[in-house]
Amino acid sequence: MTAFDRLKKLCDEQGISVNTLEERLEIGKNSLYSWKKNTPKGTNLIKVADFFDVSTDYLLGRTDKKRYYDLTEKDEKDIQKELQKMIDGLSSNNGYAAFDGQTLDDLDEEDKELLISSMENTLRLAKKLAKQKFTPKKYRN
Repeated sequence: MTAFDRLKKLCDEQGISVNTLEERLEIGKNSLYSWKKNTPKGTNLIKVADFFDVSTDYLLGRTDKKRYYDLTEKDEKDIQKELQKMIDGLSSNNGYAAFDGQTLDDLDEEDKELLISSMENTLRLAKKLAKQKFTPKKYRN
């Protein structure tokens, strides 16, 4: 996938054309179309990366990770381990109450599924926010 392909995909996700992007960034007409054949360089690359909040490495095809704070496979595994600990902690043998004195085992399947999904989303968001806040600047791009 070329830099232009990634640029086009990002534009499609935002619902704008490449020409509109060039106008918004005050880049010369058809400058971004040259990315089809040439490797992008300099300020235009940085402007596009900043506009879409992605790394320049993503635009250049060096990584599939759009942002430094996107979760990795290791992060996902850590989240699942932590989620399992939380689920185990809410089971009836441990004495923790989930809703109105009920344990996780006492809940119906729908409520149990909603609670677990909520905990998983909370863990995922907390991990992402921590990466944004605590990743040193030298590792961000």
